[in-house]
Amino acid sequence: MMATERLLERKGSTSVDYPRPQFKRSEWIDLNGAWAFGFDPENRGESEGWQHGGFLKDEIKVPYVYQSAQSTVENKELHSIVWYERTFEWELTEKDVHLHFEAVDYLAKVWVNGQFAGSHEGGHTPFQMEIHSFLTDGENRITVRVEDENDVEQPIGKQSWKAENFLCWYTRTTGIWQSVWMEEVWTVYLEDVRMTPQVEDSAIQIEAQVKRHDHPVYVEAEVFFQGEWITTGGVWLKAHQRTAEMMLDVESDQADFRVFYWSPDEPNLYDVRFTVKDQDTVHDRVESYFGMRKIEVEDGRMLLNRETFYQKLILDQGYYGDALMTASFDEMKADLEKVKEMGFNGVRRHQTIADRRYMYLCDKLGLVMWAEMPSFFKFSKRSMKRMMDESREMIEKHVNHPSVIVYTLMNESWGVNEVYHRKDQQDFVNALYYQAKALDPTRLVVGNDGWEHTMTDILTIHDYNADADSMRESYRDKASFVDGSPSKTSRKQNYAKGYRYRGEPVMVSEYGGIAYGSSGGSDWGYGKRPESEEEVLNRLKALTSVIEETPYVQGFCYTQLTDVEQEVNGLLDHNHEYKFAPEKIKAIMAKQSDGFIFE
Repeated sequence: MMATERLLERKGSTSVDYPRPQFKRSEWIDLNGAWAFGFDPENRGESEGWQHGGFLKDEIKVPYVYQSAQSTVENKELHSIVWYERTFEWELTEKDVHLHFEAVDYLAKVWVNGQFAGSHEGGHTPFQMEIHSFLTDGENRITVRVEDENDVEQPIGKQSWKAENFLCWYTRTTGIWQSVWMEEVWTVYLEDVRMTPQVEDSAIQIEAQVKRHDHPVYVEAEVFFQGEWITTGGVWLKAHQRTAEMMLDVESDQADFRVFYWSPDEPNLYDVRFTVKDQDTVHDRVESYFGMRKIEVEDGRMLLNRETFYQKLILDQGYYGDALMTASFDEMKADLEKVKEMGFNGVRRHQTIADRRYMYLCDKLGLVMWAEMPSFFKFSKRSMKRMMDESREMIEKHVNHPSVIVYTLMNESWGVNEVYHRKDQQDFVNALYYQAKALDPTRLVVGNDGWEHTMTDILTIHDYNADADSMRESYRDKASFVDGSPSKTSRKQNYAKGYRYRGEPVMVSEYGGIAYGSSGGSDWGYGKRPESEEEVLNRLKALTSVIEETPYVQGFCYTQLTDVEQEVNGLLDHNHEYKFAPEKIKAIMAKQSDGFIFE
């Protein structure tokens, strides 16, 4: 049995590992680290009472999944049910305690001191539960049962559903794979907040949700920019009234009534402090931030803050070698700083839902982000429900981050393989699209990225043609291209049957994928394998030039940032180190002249 930790000594941490930087309280407790662990191959745990403690004999390092080396378990066998347990000393106070899980793949059931605290289905989105009523003075126990079937009817993204990895599908993820943490709050607290920039009005619209007040409370928002106070606003709520709404002018009279907009070139962020109080007591205080920016489409262009915005993205699979899909703050920061150094202005986070600290870093560093739902791979009522539910939670997770400008819901018709001609599959993609637009009308939405589009705000193209001349010919005539095929090498069509181009911006959201280097196994990438660094860079330049020279294409996303397991088409290697000098990549991204050759 593992030793019981005294968590009270860790309150008030200011670590960069705080899991939710955009909704920060002063007292929180990091629960990452050593947990007791065990497999349950015969599904006996719950009936035998494992939730009451003492049955788990092995150990795992949370939040690394058992398949990873970092977990210290490193077992690649398929185990559909796993258990976790942690004990700790606690001293009860008047405050409530919230237990947070940033991501658990896939179905989690949680007990505190043997009492059922709650469950959550969905492998990539955060959830929390109030556990004060289950705690006692002295030793306490958290037990988690996770079920993750080898199931193509749940959103799994790039996780292989076969016994081995293949093509661009990688090692499976089972169990806790993002941070676990607790925080103390008063019984009256700020449950959630939504901040919507109103660029035309130089204002921020705020909707704050307050929970469990049986008397009037005042919700206050104080806005600052780089330490300078900008404005303060507030709303009184009647007893049990949940939502406080306010609109705050963010023009600064210290800077000629200027608004500081957010963009990749100038990632300006306003700080905001939320306080819930009444005449006698401060009940809750939360530190947050927002960015003033607007993304929209007009006449086939994408506009950021009313100016044409050409996107230069890179595809980020979100895998980290021995840690699989789990990364430290420093690892995420190092990756995103390299993205900037290579001349890209954004990332497409592909088939995984990132840690909230990843979005925070994009906000701070100045990188736009495309958020994407992981795909399922079999169309059914079950998979549709799961996708609808988890995509709602994905949007709630991203909604306040200024860097996030696009939601991608499906990819390359995965899970809707007959969407070209099947009305029910088209209707499902459209249902995802309209749900996203209703939940967040401020962002652009792509229904099915790559080809066979139904409803979409952007015509996105996946084109892995390795020959620049052939690629250029594909894009020569816009009228025939947009209602045709993504490329001369593709058997797909840009639009599903019954749908046509309606003037959307056109973007090449995947291209390149040039394999270089070796994983030591069965290497995989797109096109003929180059024999030298110079050959890679010149092919990258030639393909990128075709896109940049096509006037109706509004940007691109290169595949990809890093090598991942058997896939070796990253600009960074498996250790996330440069394969090529970053200044050479930046020269290509900066639209160098046609005569630029790498020596």
